[in-house]
Amino acid sequence: MPPNLLIIMSDEHAPMFSSPYGHPSVQTPNLDRLAENGITFTNAYCNSPLCMPSRMSFMTGKYIHNIGAWDNATPLASDEITWAHLLRHAGYDVVLAGKQHFGGTDQLHGFRTQLARDLHAERQHALTDWANGTPPAPRPWQGLAQAGPGTTEEIEVDNLAETAALAYLREPARKEQPWALNVSFIAPHFPLVVPQRFWALYPLDEIDMPHIPEGHLENQHPVYQRMRRMFGYVDFPEELVRRGRAGYYGLITYLDEKIGRLLKALEETGQAENTVVVYTSDHGEMNGEHGMWRKSNFYEASARVPLQITLPGHLQAGKRIDEVVSLVDLTATLIDLANAQQGGQMDGESLMSLIQGTAPDWKNFAFSEYLAHGVARPMAMLRQGRYKFNYSLGDAPELYDIVEDPGEFRSLGDAPAYQAIRETLEAQLLAAWDPVEIERQVRASQKARILIEQVTAGQWRKPLDARAR
Repeated sequence: MPPNLLIIMSDEHAPMFSSPYGHPSVQTPNLDRLAENGITFTNAYCNSPLCMPSRMSFMTGKYIHNIGAWDNATPLASDEITWAHLLRHAGYDVVLAGKQHFGGTDQLHGFRTQLARDLHAERQHALTDWANGTPPAPRPWQGLAQAGPGTTEEIEVDNLAETAALAYLREPARKEQPWALNVSFIAPHFPLVVPQRFWALYPLDEIDMPHIPEGHLENQHPVYQRMRRMFGYVDFPEELVRRGRAGYYGLITYLDEKIGRLLKALEETGQAENTVVVYTSDHGEMNGEHGMWRKSNFYEASARVPLQITLPGHLQAGKRIDEVVSLVDLTATLIDLANAQQGGQMDGESLMSLIQGTAPDWKNFAFSEYLAHGVARPMAMLRQGRYKFNYSLGDAPELYDIVEDPGEFRSLGDAPAYQAIRETLEAQLLAAWDPVEIERQVRASQKARILIEQVTAGQWRKPLDARAR
């Protein structure tokens, strides 16, 4: 029988804030276990650093400009084929427990059923209007002031997703056909509130602080200076920064504990030896680095994601893969593992040849784009080998050597010695991505959705034609 697939997706987990990726104090024993028993990808990226676009790209295996999933208020079209459709067509039982952030009326997109709740899909998201530019926030971001011990609706929904997933894994019917269970948690996404026992693991006086060199924020790229102003990222007091990071770390350990219980259920039901386990996230979290919080940019803490894959007895345990990959490649991998057929042209490639060491010519690049709030024009990233090239329409480009400058503090975008590299990466990026045409499409979509919302809410009345009076 083909392998079962347990796909665990978190929300807003930057990989460097976990033990397998080198953090000295964030406690993630179950992610450590996945690293010991399977494959850890050290340079995996999301294809858009925002919840809904990233997840819709993952579901379809396509970049967001190819599916029109511009922002958190743009539902995926129901005629887009997802990996859930393809795996069900191949004979899998494919179910969802928790968040996948489907907007609109279609809340399944190929899944047979939703076992729990998708809290973020239930909420209405504000529409983005690039015509307004990037106005400054009326007040500082409140996420840090809210950080602390306690519970939230997000915690309750994650607990429900775990309970439903565990019940599904323990049902006798799981032995009757291969299954694919996508368990998706909101943690460690803000609000940065976590139950007391997790908060207590991270005393405030022991919390590491963001590394921001003197003068860095004043000389930061203009697109990020505008974003910091628009999102209200001020120079927060040290105490608030420590509280925010402590809440984030606590949520990561809270998430890790849930992953451990899912792994234990596989073992207790005798399914561990035939189940591929995948852990990843939809994007990262800046966590105060570069003076920023949340995501929406191409810094490593925002655009990079954890990616771990375990198949006991079949994959080399403890292997770390440094080649550059992205979530559309994970989509192609799930389809490959299930022996399913691709539904049309996808933008990713299966990771199996890379894992098995039979891909000497691996593409070694990741593409990501951002077309939502916080900016007013398209921006995109191309990570190729050791270099990262960032493009923002109307702004100077950025180029970073991630090996020599992992903190991304020294842009080489205008360095004469790197001109050839910059021009090569820019040509590669623009060959398949037209920012002017994409800007036209995004603005047209925004305008249409704003009009529809105004009409639906009764806030707009077309003036009567003079002849009709």
